[in-house]
Amino acid sequence: MKFLCDEMLQRLGSWLRAAGYDTLIESDGRDDYALLREAIAEQRLLLTRDRKLLEYRRAPGHVILLEGNNLEACAASLSRQLPIDWLYRPFTRCLICNTELRPTDEARRAAMPADVRRQDGTLYCPTCNKVYWDGSHVRRMRHRLKQWQQTLGTPAQADVK
Repeated sequence: MKFLCDEMLQRLGSWLRAAGYDTLIESDGRDDYALLREAIAEQRLLLTRDRKLLEYRRAPGHVILLEGNNLEACAASLSRQLPIDWLYRPFTRCLICNTELRPTDEARRAAMPADVRRQDGTLYCPTCNKVYWDGSHVRRMRHRLKQWQQTLGTPAQADVK
């Protein structure tokens, strides 16, 4: 699954990236139909809280309307509608630009702080050059993804329980 989140769902989009999903996040206020066209052209599901998007003829099968006014409620709404695996491929995409991360090469490792350099599994984004490692922020995010996987599960998992 690939996603396009509208402006209202930027935080959810970041969490989908953290889970490993290919997720574009709208930030420049394009009109609804332009978003829908992009979602269709790139075979993405358009995530929104905007009911007006459902009025477009081409919306069915491309637009997922989420209920809720905060991140937790939107994540739960998405999990009820789609088989979201919150532990799909955690921390394999850049949280900033959505590019797939790569293992850090020796030149990049040499430029990192010593305590980070000693860690295994550091990654970097070849597009924006951001370096990622398993620090306290990532550990807190990973904990939240695990909680969502356990509490929200997926529709298929909920049927088995």
